[in-house]
Amino acid sequence: MFSSRLEHSSQPLPAEICASIEPCLRALGSLKKAKNPMSDAKSCPVPAIERALSVLEFLAKSKSGFSTSEISRRLGLPKSSTYLIVETLERRGFLQKNRQNGRYSFGLKLITLSRHAIENLDLRDAAKPFLRSLVQQTQLIAHMAVLDGAEAMIIEKVEAPGTGRQTSFVGRRLDVHSTAVGKALVAYISDDELEMIARFKGFPRRNDNTITSLIALKRELAQVRSLGYSVDDEEDEIGARCVGAPVFDSNSSIVAAFSVAGTLAQIPDGRIQDLAALVKRTAAQLSSHLGTMGRESSVQPAAHEVTELPRDSLSQ
Repeated sequence: MFSSRLEHSSQPLPAEICASIEPCLRALGSLKKAKNPMSDAKSCPVPAIERALSVLEFLAKSKSGFSTSEISRRLGLPKSSTYLIVETLERRGFLQKNRQNGRYSFGLKLITLSRHAIENLDLRDAAKPFLRSLVQQTQLIAHMAVLDGAEAMIIEKVEAPGTGRQTSFVGRRLDVHSTAVGKALVAYISDDELEMIARFKGFPRRNDNTITSLIALKRELAQVRSLGYSVDDEEDEIGARCVGAPVFDSNSSIVAAFSVAGTLAQIPDGRIQDLAALVKRTAAQLSSHLGTMGRESSVQPAAHEVTELPRDSLSQ
């Protein structure tokens, strides 16, 4: 009810909220100017997006908002373009209009986005020492990913020296059904959410080891919850293995997943149990650091008694 009242309110957002959002907008402004590290192609700015971001950055400095004509005059933008920009931003919830004076100010959507951005920044900072510890103890690459829509997205990565060329990078999106971090994340969401992912994206086959049915994935996720860790046994990429574990927040809700990754030579069958115990313990330490004791699995074996996932359940 409170959020509903806010959504229909014509009052500008408090100055302290606008102040908290402004750094995020400045970060967005720097991103729009940054060169894509994955490409040597010349940067090609999109004028409409540039103008929309300029409008948001301009309004971030206002306590009472501005009208369309004021925004147009102050930024030197055509009135017709300014009208379309603010109308679109209002319709999408990024701006709200005061019906009495016609002024625009920040909407709740920006608060939601800024909160997620701040949470991810805090999570990354909190996770770095734990990921470095994993790398030091395993000499493998360590990742942290979060669930973003129907996919897992890597938000932090620490490399081990001499691990060779890797295809992973911060920002890379991964399938949830064929990766260790993906399975660790979706093992703790509701059946409705999982089925929505199945309808929206499906479970594409990467190779003969990939789980491709919802029934088989649910069976696999039940084992992940029972054992407290997940394994990608050449399910996403032939010749590669990953071992993952969930990270929970102060409400015991899944917020992220850790994993270590390597080749079959680096992660042979006999090493999976030890790695699983280590990744589980490190993820639990971060969970504790985030203010929770972590969610207890229905079966909680001791670190030296971790049982390897049956290979038949990993492949289908």
